[in-house]
Amino acid sequence: MLETHDLTVGFPVRADGKKAILTAVNKVNLRIEKGDALGLVGESGSGKSTVGRTILHLNRATGGSVTLDGQDITRLNAADEKVLRRRAQMVFQDPHSALNPRMTIMRSVAEPLILHTKLRGAELREKVGSLLEIVGLQKQFLYRYPHELSGGQKQRVCIARAIALNPELLVLDEPTSALDVSVQAQILEFLKSIQKELDLTYLFISHNLAVIRYVCNRVAVMYLGQIVEQGETEEVFSNPKHPYTKALLEAVPLPEPGQPRRGKPIVGDIPSPLNLPKGCFFNTRCEKAIAGVCDQKPVPNFTTEDGRRVRCVLYDPEVQPQAAAAAAAL
Repeated sequence: MLETHDLTVGFPVRADGKKAILTAVNKVNLRIEKGDALGLVGESGSGKSTVGRTILHLNRATGGSVTLDGQDITRLNAADEKVLRRRAQMVFQDPHSALNPRMTIMRSVAEPLILHTKLRGAELREKVGSLLEIVGLQKQFLYRYPHELSGGQKQRVCIARAIALNPELLVLDEPTSALDVSVQAQILEFLKSIQKELDLTYLFISHNLAVIRYVCNRVAVMYLGQIVEQGETEEVFSNPKHPYTKALLEAVPLPEPGQPRRGKPIVGDIPSPLNLPKGCFFNTRCEKAIAGVCDQKPVPNFTTEDGRRVRCVLYDPEVQPQAAAAAAAL
């Protein structure tokens, strides 16, 4: 089980000639049970990829904690970090840049095995060959170079490399967004099948809501570095609670251009992480925002009747009557 508690990531920047901290991830709490696939969705710049990279120590957490099966992995020494690499791996967005063009496929997939195991020679070739077969590639690909493969084949190679050490957790950061639509469907179907076969746990990062709905059994929605809603995927998609989740779903393009929109588009621009709004971060763009309530103090998570976690005062049982009226109109 993977769990984050108040995970915070800030980056030092300069703004108007002064030093400042850009908070990309703001007290994020996630819980992923073994065998689950949790989708992390939100607009570009919401902090999704930063969460995934921080869990795998590719970014440094500036606050909060990350635990894997009860073990705190927020800050590790070199030896413990090497152990983490065996337990958790990442598949990146662009397979074209994820593979070294000077390395054969054999060498690229074998790299984690060389670093973490004693496999060498014929045993190593046999292991890499079996990994390629798992991802649907024949052993004849072993001595090819990345430029000789299609985009879908390259992503399969990246997945083979990620599962080489039999990890428990895979962080998939937009793994199909750089691929053609027909290839995307193949990769998604393949990812679903190997999750069951290898008993993998997924943190699946995407801006594509249809992809998340197809692959993931749970979903968390991010806005400006915060989780604003999380729950079972079908429940969230069929009956969104947070105004941002609802607006995000209504923004999905319709197949027929002449069809009327399902709702109003989100108004305004995303506020700067260097100048976050007071109160609820979404209140400056939310048509359900209540003056004097949503723009006053930080909003905690509330648990709804169906067990969903929602960061919105509309679901605060102690909030003013006008909030209840606004919730009824949502």
